[in-house]
Amino acid sequence: MKTVSAAKLRRAQEAMLAARPYAAQMQKVLESLAARANPEDHPLLARRGDDRIRALVITSDRGLCGSFNVNIGRTGLSFVREHRAKQVEVLAVGRKGREYFRRRKVALGDRVWADVLRTVSYTTAADMARFLIDGYVGEKLDAVYLVYNEFKSALQQKPVVSRILPIEKLDLEPGECDEYIYEPDAASLFEALLPKYVEFQIYHALLESVAAEHAARMSAMDAATRNAGELIDKLTLHMNRVRQAAITTEIIEVVSGAEAL
Repeated sequence: MKTVSAAKLRRAQEAMLAARPYAAQMQKVLESLAARANPEDHPLLARRGDDRIRALVITSDRGLCGSFNVNIGRTGLSFVREHRAKQVEVLAVGRKGREYFRRRKVALGDRVWADVLRTVSYTTAADMARFLIDGYVGEKLDAVYLVYNEFKSALQQKPVVSRILPIEKLDLEPGECDEYIYEPDAASLFEALLPKYVEFQIYHALLESVAAEHAARMSAMDAATRNAGELIDKLTLHMNRVRQAAITTEIIEVVSGAEAL
């Protein structure tokens, strides 16, 4: 399992690193846009408070990956408890997350995505984004958050809580341009960019989570192999000691019997 995860990690890491600059630059551009645009220009720019929250929590479908699922489950549970005074709904991506929150009686949404991390596709991310956007545009939600494991290295994964709706506003410095010139027009650009932003942020989170999962599984299997080797060595030493003691006892009995005769 360590060898398989190491091979998959390399491919997942390449995809994740290729997506990171695009996701970061898109977030920067959209935050700048949100700071200058009129919130009435598009429903995804509207702010309605923070009373009805939907959190998309990304976990794995399989275990044997160390503390990967436990860490993200605890982070999601802490998020729910921090907002206990508000209406929080959790959308689980992965079977482990669904089982974790069900055991703790956390309110789960109607949609559950399973087996989507084996082969991450942009189509899946777009489907998730469409479901979240429909809820936000329909004024059923006030905020949407992503909870996932960010890949740091093969030995480290960092749980992240990120808000994707409404879009964060960039703090403008005094003297900065307060308005953009739109070409062709603001409505067309917002209609094309804002849904794409939500889709790609979810896609990027899925890629980060896949790379982090394979890294965690590779580390966990390596540790399991070392622990098993140490256990075998200890048991072998114990077996040899018991065998030596048994042989010594038998020899003593033989010698004692011979002397008695």
